[in-house]
Amino acid sequence: MKNKKVLFAISLFLISTISIAQNKIKAATIMEDIKAGKSISINNSTIIGVLDFTFMNEALKKKSNKKKSSWFNWNSENSTNEIKKIIDVNISFINCTFKDDVLAYIPDKESELTFTASFENETIFKNCIFEHKAMFKYSRFEKNTDFSGSTFKDDSTFKYAKFDSKINFTNTTYYEIATFKYAKFNSNVSFKDAIFKEVATYKYTQFLDGVSFKNTNFKEDLNIKYMKVSGEFNITNMKVDYEIDSKYTKINGKSFNKHLINAK
Repeated sequence: MKNKKVLFAISLFLISTISIAQNKIKAATIMEDIKAGKSISINNSTIIGVLDFTFMNEALKKKSNKKKSSWFNWNSENSTNEIKKIIDVNISFINCTFKDDVLAYIPDKESELTFTASFENETIFKNCIFEHKAMFKYSRFEKNTDFSGSTFKDDSTFKYAKFDSKINFTNTTYYEIATFKYAKFNSNVSFKDAIFKEVATYKYTQFLDGVSFKNTNFKEDLNIKYMKVSGEFNITNMKVDYEIDSKYTKINGKSFNKHLINAK
């Protein structure tokens, strides 16, 4: 009986070990699937390696070989030196941890080129942990997008990002400076219950169909200078621990009164 119990315990350990191993996925494998036109749907997994949605290395090879490829779209304004990649498959990560950078924006000093990626279809990063950089500067999200419940432990940026459809940032947490500067939201977006542990920037951000900051907690400064909101503006129980820069901010055409918020 004792030997059977030992064997049973060993079996459980082996099964558990195999399960853990199966939940680790290489970023390179995901990139190959995207390149092959496969939609991505990954749950409860750890992503190992840099996940580069711009496919920068391949773009540089294409450029060095001077071969034209429909895989990459060159920006018509050559002076910007920007290479745009379009992700045309569904992207879904739920309860995943990214151990390395997640990049949809790379300014490459060596080539003096800027690589960006945009998303044509549904894009989900729900209840995920970004342990390193999450760069979505200049990204365009054309379909429904969901970052709810996710944690950004390192630098994150959605500067100049455009959201054409439904978008959700509810219950997100930002450990470092988070910027949504110049971002444009065409649909109502919620930052309800979000926590910003460092400075948050919404300077020049446009909310064209309302925004909710209900129960949102800004632990440092909040910059909403030149921000424009049309529609709902829910700041119920919103807290800002330090300063609010709301110069030239417009809420449905009216100036914003920062004294409405319990700023310390």
